[in-house]
Amino acid sequence: MTAPMGYQAYQQNTVNSKAASASPQELVVMLCDAFLDNLDRIEGQIEEKDFERKGETVKRCIDILAGLDINLDMENGGQLAQDLHNLYDHMRVRLHQISLKNDVSGLQEIRDIMTNLRDGWQGLGSLPESA
Repeated sequence: MTAPMGYQAYQQNTVNSKAASASPQELVVMLCDAFLDNLDRIEGQIEEKDFERKGETVKRCIDILAGLDINLDMENGGQLAQDLHNLYDHMRVRLHQISLKNDVSGLQEIRDIMTNLRDGWQGLGSLPESA
């Protein structure tokens, strides 16, 4: 069941307001949260055999990964940027595999990776500026 259109518009306005005032770290955390929410949806959509919606949700996850990846500073980010790029690429490939096989068993691996990344970014946001 989907939320009424008015509620969806309200949610989108709330997200847009938060994003407009967020720091770069907070934006990354918001993207990670959206990714994790969509992973939960994918799991339900596979279990319900709602393959059309699953495809749309997988695309949203891949778009989030692409947005995170494209904003990496590969020139100045060193090994960390390369490692993040590799993780994003790994998750993208795994999502494709899961989507093709309609197998929810691989979702936990992706969820664990993104949760660890999210927690790391959230921890960076809570550090004092002099750190």
